[in-house]
Amino acid sequence: MNRSLEVDISYNDLQGPVPDNKAFQDAPIQTFAGNKDLCGNVGGLRPCNPPFTRYEHMSRKGHKKMVFSITFPLLGALLLLLASIGIYFILQKRKRDASTENSEELLSISDLDGNILYSDIIKATDNFGDTYCIGKGGYGSVYKAKLPSASIVAVKKLHSLPNGERNFRKEFLNEIKALTQVRHRSIMKFYGFCSNAQHSFLVYEYLEKGSLATLLNEEEKATELDWSTRLDIIKSVAHALSYMHHDCSPPIVHRDISSKNILLDRDNHAHVSDFGTAKLMKLDSASNWTDVAGTYGYIAPEFAYTGKVTEKCDVYSFGVLVLEVIKGNHPGDLIPSVSSPLTRENLVLTDFLDQRLPIPPPQVQDEVILMLNIAITCLHDNPQHRPSMNMIIPMLSV
Repeated sequence: MNRSLEVDISYNDLQGPVPDNKAFQDAPIQTFAGNKDLCGNVGGLRPCNPPFTRYEHMSRKGHKKMVFSITFPLLGALLLLLASIGIYFILQKRKRDASTENSEELLSISDLDGNILYSDIIKATDNFGDTYCIGKGGYGSVYKAKLPSASIVAVKKLHSLPNGERNFRKEFLNEIKALTQVRHRSIMKFYGFCSNAQHSFLVYEYLEKGSLATLLNEEEKATELDWSTRLDIIKSVAHALSYMHHDCSPPIVHRDISSKNILLDRDNHAHVSDFGTAKLMKLDSASNWTDVAGTYGYIAPEFAYTGKVTEKCDVYSFGVLVLEVIKGNHPGDLIPSVSSPLTRENLVLTDFLDQRLPIPPPQVQDEVILMLNIAITCLHDNPQHRPSMNMIIPMLSV
């Protein structure tokens, strides 16, 4: 190209500096037309940028270092700030989760949405107002709650636990979870358990006629419970206890079988209720010792003295209940009489019968006597001499 006299590079889509020789320097501007971005010492073309001097190169290099030295610390500080904000919100969420832990427990152990159910119950009972209270007991008060779905539930709000007892809450929740697996037609359906900083309560199905204790205490309602109905109540409770003791794994001891914890539906079918004090039996017998729980007048003597839980504690309470259903009120002083062979011989059938009902006909009377004999064996002072509930069930079919 140095020896070329003329050059024409038009319309070749070229770019960059043109060669610095005579042919290019003397070429007319038309010979460079149609190219992208040519430059050089030619009239009509823009001059090319001069090469960087050493000073300029060092200046550019120093500028880059300055940019890096400023940018990276800022990015690091920004990332640290974002991480701190993230950790703060995670900790706050954990605190909120902890405060509603048991409301979420309800979600995990109930067929219903726990958080929604909790909110609906608070609204339905006007935050557990007295107007909605339908019963009170040693462990809590029971409220009637009509949910937006139109279904009605019974809510047992537990009394506040002393600080020293809060360590047992986790174990109690585990037992409550196990009780959600209980399915028996003579056991009141249990929906779930909820606990947070404000409230702790159990949610059950609602049974229209209320407790057996209330019905027996009211003259008119007691007479509606004829002998056949009362015998059916006894059989229903027996089947429920047999299921709990022998068909559940681990076995469940109710610990508070009494007339106030037997509820009747509209058809007078009996349901065992209130598992707030229930104990799951464990293979390790050392773990079956606990504080005394139950209703005075129904507690087995060995449990009151030792605190050791066995299914025979429920058997004893069942014996008291049988006498109460037949007599119409708590047997009280009759219990020592039937427990002693000497005084038992002096008792007659009329001593055990509810005087508000007519004398049962002969066939029913035989069944009543059978029930009384079962109750007497259940009230033996020595728990080893009491029958188990799965032994009692065949007796009821005789």
